[in-house]
Amino acid sequence: MAYDIELAQRVRAYLGGVSGITVHEKKMFGGLAFLVNGKMCINVTDDSLMCRFSPDQTDAVILRKGCQPMVMKGKNLAGYCYVNPEGFADPDDFNYWIALCLAFNEEAQVSKPKRK
Repeated sequence: MAYDIELAQRVRAYLGGVSGITVHEKKMFGGLAFLVNGKMCINVTDDSLMCRFSPDQTDAVILRKGCQPMVMKGKNLAGYCYVNPEGFADPDDFNYWIALCLAFNEEAQVSKPKRK
């Protein structure tokens, strides 16, 4: 599993400064996922962010610098995207992505545990 340790630390530091949330880290999606209040919020994969946001915002979000749609089985997965370093190099852009993911996290559903 490869992910940018410095980028993970930036995400960790941001989330650590947000009051009223519980953050857990878990190896997922080939990187390091940050679960906020039990729900996958944002992931660091290689040198990119994988963001989870409201599917209703997909058309606007996908136009942002550095953003690439997440494709699964040949289809764009609404509510998820990858953001390459160009898209979060500026601190305001980095903050935008984390805030976007946190905003959706409040309304996102908790995944049901898989049966073994």
